[in-house]
Amino acid sequence: MRIALVAPPFIPVPPRVYGGTELFIGHLAEGLKARGMDVVVYSNGESTIDVETRWLYAKAQWPIQGEIFDNLTDYNHTLWSVRDAIESSDLIHVNNVPGVLCSRFSPVPVVATIHHPHVPELSRLYAYCSKVEYVTISDFQRRCETLPRMRTIHHGIDMTSYRLSGVPRGYFAFLGRVAPMKGTHLAIEIAKKSGIPLKIAGEVQPVFKDYFDREIAPHVDGKFIEFIGEVDLKAKNELLGSALALLFPIQWNEPFGLVMIEAMACGTPVLAFPSGSVPEVVRDGISGHIGHSVEELAGYARELRFNPEQVRAYAEQNFSLEIMVGRYLDLYEEVLSGPQDFESEIEPRAVA
Repeated sequence: MRIALVAPPFIPVPPRVYGGTELFIGHLAEGLKARGMDVVVYSNGESTIDVETRWLYAKAQWPIQGEIFDNLTDYNHTLWSVRDAIESSDLIHVNNVPGVLCSRFSPVPVVATIHHPHVPELSRLYAYCSKVEYVTISDFQRRCETLPRMRTIHHGIDMTSYRLSGVPRGYFAFLGRVAPMKGTHLAIEIAKKSGIPLKIAGEVQPVFKDYFDREIAPHVDGKFIEFIGEVDLKAKNELLGSALALLFPIQWNEPFGLVMIEAMACGTPVLAFPSGSVPEVVRDGISGHIGHSVEELAGYARELRFNPEQVRAYAEQNFSLEIMVGRYLDLYEEVLSGPQDFESEIEPRAVA
């Protein structure tokens, strides 16, 4: 079975620092290869994933600079990728909006993982592509959609890339984009109310520079509140492995949140608000605590009682790479063994 994985063109696979979708694609590609699949990844020329890679754009481009131009870049890359994959692949697995739309002209089956939150306008577009096998990354996300071919497959990670640390745990960690919807400012509040130091790691995108300067920077003193910027896998292990807990005071309905299972893989519990997929990922009292306010999470923070080995065991049992890859392989085999009626959809159809 030859599987084509189409990524957006902007970030390498795997990502050097930021890139949740690209991290997922990297893990999936390597997991499929380990199961004997022939895999090709369409990304950019800076990707280092240990499978065949093809690209139209040699260089990564992040952060993106302008919505119109960069949307055209994404379409140009994806049109080329899908056209190339049609010639040599048994199945195409896309991970962006242009890939879904390209499926209408593909004579081979297309699987699409939806990585973004529910957007009604996109859902209406997806309804035109009814032969795609859609994958949502949480049940919360799936309940927001009404697509005819849809199932949930939770993300999984390569547990061998994450480790338990033997050093004493003495601070909280925040890892992710430094942005209002991620709740970075609330993580600072939780740290101050609990009296426990906080290390903030993540990207400050240009659009959120004012937020960083106004809400975050004034609290950073290099001691109680530290900002360490973006981190690679090694530094991520060090950050999470020495943390008492990961603070995840999310302010939007995030479809999954890979950083939560990365923390748990390091034996680190998660303190989170119950938005989006959080109740599916965090088992309250087992791998962390879910609270509804800064005060509630600060209260949990002062009384943490978690065994790192048990937290990691929970992650291994629920979010391993092997589980995720197995579920995608089941989907691929189901699609390829079913009726092959993937003729191009040319005629427009009325969509409610």
